Amino acid sequence: MRKILLAGIAVAMMATPAFAANYRFVIVPKAMNNPFFDFARDGCEKRAKELGNIECIYKGPVEHEPATQAQIIQDFITQKVDGLAISVADVAAMTKSIEAASAAGIPVITFDADAPGSKRIAYIGTNNKEFGVALGKQLLKLRPDGGKYAMVSGGPGAKNLAERVDGVREALKGSKWTEVSGSPTFCNDDPALAVQQMTDLRTATPDLAAIIPVGGWPMFAPEGFKAFASRYKKEIDSGKFTLVVADTLKMQLELLRDGYANALVGQRPFEMGEKAMDTLLAIKKGEKVPEIVYTGLDLVTKDNVAKMLK
Repeated sequence: MRKILLAGIAVAMMATPAFAANYRFVIVPKAMNNPFFDFARDGCEKRAKELGNIECIYKGPVEHEPATQAQIIQDFITQKVDGLAISVADVAAMTKSIEAASAAGIPVITFDADAPGSKRIAYIGTNNKEFGVALGKQLLKLRPDGGKYAMVSGGPGAKNLAERVDGVREALKGSKWTEVSGSPTFCNDDPALAVQQMTDLRTATPDLAAIIPVGGWPMFAPEGFKAFASRYKKEIDSGKFTLVVADTLKMQLELLRDGYANALVGQRPFEMGEKAMDTLLAIKKGEKVPEIVYTGLDLVTKDNVAKMLK
C-alpha cells in the first residue's frame, strides 16, 4: 500500500508544473528593437522570480509603431492577463487602450512614458521635464559661451519626449544658446535614422555647436555614431562641438570613455521593470500605491565614466 501511495505522489509531482504563477503581468515597451527596454525586461523578470508567484511577460512592437502597440494590448486584454505596464508610444492611442483594459478589469500602470489623462493607476519612471533640464544644464556647464544647437527626438506623439524637449529649452532659456530651425528631428526610435539626422543637422548648419539627442537612439547604433563623431573628433576634443546624449547603456558609456561624446544623462530602466512588478502586485492585493514613482537620473562625464562601467 505504501508503495502505491508513493507512486501516486511521484506521478502527481511529475504532472504538476515546477512553477505556477498566480499572476501574469505584462510589460509592453514602445519597441523591442530598442535596447533601453531590454533592461526594463530584465528588471521585470528578476523581480518576478524573486516574488515567486508572478510571470513577467515582455512583448511589444518590434519597431516604434503605436498602432501595433495598441493591437498587442488588445490581444492581452482578450487573454485576460492580470496587469499591464505600458511605455506609451502615442498618448491618444494608448489612452483608448488603457480605457479598454480598465473596463475589462485589468489594472494598468505606465512606465518610462506616461499618459496622465488616462485611467492608468500609476506611473513609474523618469521625471522627463527634469531629465530635459539636466541635459540642457550639462550643455550649459560644458559650453557656457553658447552657440547654435539642435535636438534629436523619437516619436512625435510621445509625451515623455516632448517633456524632455521642453526641459532642454527651459534650461537654455536666457543663455547664449539658440535652437536651429528644424529642431527637434523625429527618428521614431530608429538608431540608424537618428545618426542620419545628426549628420543632416550638421550639414544644414555647418557652425552647429551642439546636438542633444533626448534619447539614446543614435548611440544604439554604436558604429554609425562613432563614424559620425569621428568626422568631428578634433572639434569634440577642443570643445567646439559638443554632444550631450540621453541614457547610459554600456555601449554609450564606452563611446563616452573613448571620447566620442562629452556627457550622458541616464535613466534607470532596470529599476522601472522591478517597481512595475511590485506596483501591479500591490494593486492586485488591494493596496494603495503612489500615483507617481520617479526612479532618478545619473550624470556621467569623462570624470566618472570609468566608475559607471565597473
